[in-house]
Amino acid sequence: MPEHVEFKGYALTDPKKWSDLKVASFQPKTFAGDDVEIAITHCGVCGSDVHTLTQGWGESHLPLVVGHEIVGKVVRVGGKVAGIKAGDRVGVGAKIGSCMECRACKEGQENYCLKGGISTYNSEYPDGVISQGGYATAIRAHQQFVFPIPDQIESRHAASMMCAGLTVFSPLKTYGAGPGKKVGVIGIGGLGHYALLWAKAMGAEVYAFTHDESKMSDIKKMGADVIVNTGEKDYHKEHARSLDLIISTRDSYGKDAQGVLDEYLSMLYVHGKFISVGLPDTDSPFPPVHAMSLAMPGCLMGGSAVGSKKEALEMLELARSKGIKPWVEEMPMKECKKAVEGVKANRARYRYVLMQDIDN
Repeated sequence: MPEHVEFKGYALTDPKKWSDLKVASFQPKTFAGDDVEIAITHCGVCGSDVHTLTQGWGESHLPLVVGHEIVGKVVRVGGKVAGIKAGDRVGVGAKIGSCMECRACKEGQENYCLKGGISTYNSEYPDGVISQGGYATAIRAHQQFVFPIPDQIESRHAASMMCAGLTVFSPLKTYGAGPGKKVGVIGIGGLGHYALLWAKAMGAEVYAFTHDESKMSDIKKMGADVIVNTGEKDYHKEHARSLDLIISTRDSYGKDAQGVLDEYLSMLYVHGKFISVGLPDTDSPFPPVHAMSLAMPGCLMGGSAVGSKKEALEMLELARSKGIKPWVEEMPMKECKKAVEGVKANRARYRYVLMQDIDN
């Protein structure tokens, strides 16, 4: 474990060449008393990375290092840090800071900080420093956003839990996935396969919705109780008013999506919940939904963003106690171009994890 870490990473410099990332040094967050400095060993590749690199969520700061599924070893800690020490193996997800003063932060909902919080990359700190992500040698984060990893979980497995895993664990926990509940998961990719694994581990009956027939054998191995091919006409009718919770990971809606949300909602039981965790590009809003589709089953429609530290620790304990392992493909960090292009082309099965290879 190095005593001194140089901050450099695979950075975007030209949005026209969105996947052509070059090693560059960058200025880290100004170190403060609540901060943890981490030497990065692994970083998962998230759809958020692609949306940001392609400018799908708006113009990004440049140069920019993406990546927010981070695992590494603690190099140093600030004087106010408790429960984390140098040498510990920890993870960092999609947020690395918040005001810690607003109602949400004080109630343990720091991922919903009313002042917006600080995203792991492409956010600006009050002193003007731009946050840089995990395709890099190191990162600094507020202790509230640093999660100790149990010894029983390998780093390559823990990495993608930091965003993909937590993003679906949070709504599953919040909305009562468990024994006696029927949970639908729409889209079995990086997030969706985690939703399937967690929901099964929680004791729910899981319905997996996909149009990709090439994934169906995998989905069965992951433990889905029912696999529904959304490419088939009237796929939803057999499951009308039956599901207690639907987690949708869908992050794109084309011109042919008219009525698709009404189909999804028709499968919810009384007071069932449809929770979207997929975040499309800014020019791809939800398709319209008729008020009747909400009123007839008395269902609720909402969203969820990442998760709190409390939820992250609960998720990691579930993974440890149940021996849950995500389906990942490892590659050296220098192959980040291949990885982000693979995510955009939907080739990941089911999460790419980059391993540190930058000389430090």
